[in-house]
Amino acid sequence: MLYIFDLGNVIIDIDFGRVLGVWSDYTRVPLANLQKSFVPGEAFERHERGEISDEDFAAALCQELALPLSYEQFAAGWQAVFVGLRPEVIEIMHNLRAQGNRVVVLSNTNRLHTTFWPDQYPEIYAAADRVWLSQDMGMRKPEARIFQKVLEEEGFSAADTLFFDDNAENIRGAEACGIASVLVVDKSTIPGYFAASAALR
Repeated sequence: MLYIFDLGNVIIDIDFGRVLGVWSDYTRVPLANLQKSFVPGEAFERHERGEISDEDFAAALCQELALPLSYEQFAAGWQAVFVGLRPEVIEIMHNLRAQGNRVVVLSNTNRLHTTFWPDQYPEIYAAADRVWLSQDMGMRKPEARIFQKVLEEEGFSAADTLFFDDNAENIRGAEACGIASVLVVDKSTIPGYFAASAALR
């Protein structure tokens, strides 16, 4: 069986409010203004596909939000998104592998974030057989091709795969490819799913 785990708010808690808070502190732009105007758009998606550089992404977002930030200030805020690991999910991933399953991570992320979280949270790479990152693949969830690529490379059919993600659009994308999927709504979703599965055995 192939188990695919998203990263943000599945394995690691993330909070974009923290990002906006740092940028607000640097610029004195009111946080409420940033919260209203921050919407992941075209630059965000292109950055996640690796189509634009970190510097170009920072410039585009600063222009969109009217933020007078240096690149260093932008990056400091961007890395503040990470809150902490969900150790219970890391443990489940290890247990699944010990049972002979294949466990991978599939994340919409970006080059700038990957200069931070792999070193900050080495437990993730230790718990996964492989980590698939959108900016390395040139594609992002919920595009069908990214799921098809992972299935092809991992050598599993959609019928033998289970996907966990906190984004309903990504869930729909995976299900359209025939992959059974679980929407992660909070920290209890994944432990609860496997507890229920064990109870049914």
